[in-house]
Amino acid sequence: MRVVFFGTPEFAVPSLRALVGEGFDVVAAVTPPDRPQGRSRSQLVPPPVKLAAEAEGVPVLQPARPTDAGFLDRIRELAADVGVVVAYGHILKPELLQLPRRGMVNVHPSLLPELRGAAPVEWAILTGLEKTGVSIMQLDEGLDSGPILLQIPHRIDPDQTGGELSAHLAEVGAQALVEALALWERDALRPVPQDAARATYAPKLTRETAHIRWSEPADRVACLIRGLDPKPGAWTQLDGQEIKLFGSPRRVEQRGSPGEVLKADRRLLIAAASGAVEVEEVQPAGKARLRVADWVRGRGVKVGQRFA
Repeated sequence: MRVVFFGTPEFAVPSLRALVGEGFDVVAAVTPPDRPQGRSRSQLVPPPVKLAAEAEGVPVLQPARPTDAGFLDRIRELAADVGVVVAYGHILKPELLQLPRRGMVNVHPSLLPELRGAAPVEWAILTGLEKTGVSIMQLDEGLDSGPILLQIPHRIDPDQTGGELSAHLAEVGAQALVEALALWERDALRPVPQDAARATYAPKLTRETAHIRWSEPADRVACLIRGLDPKPGAWTQLDGQEIKLFGSPRRVEQRGSPGEVLKADRRLLIAAASGAVEVEEVQPAGKARLRVADWVRGRGVKVGQRFA
């Protein structure tokens, strides 16, 4: 089966490697152009999928836009049997979706129709779900609305961060992908339409999403902190200075005014609307992540101060 692969971040790399490892003929890996980084913007950093594709000997295509006429012609020339899309970052237009002989399939890290959208891993934790998973689906013109080929459920560990859950689902998704394609090639899978009435959404994360509201229950604050670890990081302020909080905070049955520091030694305990959260790591603006004990000692945080 000739496959053209679309992907960008680290999450997509296990799927690309699994396809190559299982003997699929990956004729090209499509990924965005290298991005300038650094203060001078002179250093070009390639997407993780580009590095993985080059290591596997897969040709790389980096169109500025997947709608470019020249790019569409190149995909047409490749005569792929199927397109595989894993966190590519662009919505694909119908003229591209129909170019592979059997259309395109997507690896989506949720149990669709739950959590359609850009950030299903993070929102699974933010909303306190106990279970999520991976869906292999056919792409259509809607937002994660195509028929399901295969689903693998996963129970969310209560201490699992967003980054840890994403890494696990990337591996689960890679194995589900090769299994689904092998069955689909033999016409041994029947696509199942999604029930749109059950759809929920996982919109793109914004700065406002990541703002910790200490007036909310401690459980919800803890979910926000671990769900947004490592990126983008849940943030708050102390004395007007922004600080990001990380790790898997422990909920503690102790009360105080929302945002109030209840302990500040080797532990940092902050009150929420009901209960408190014990924070593991912090990151002051412009600095590296620190263990709480080191930051409290260096910053001079005191009981009674208040985060906002």
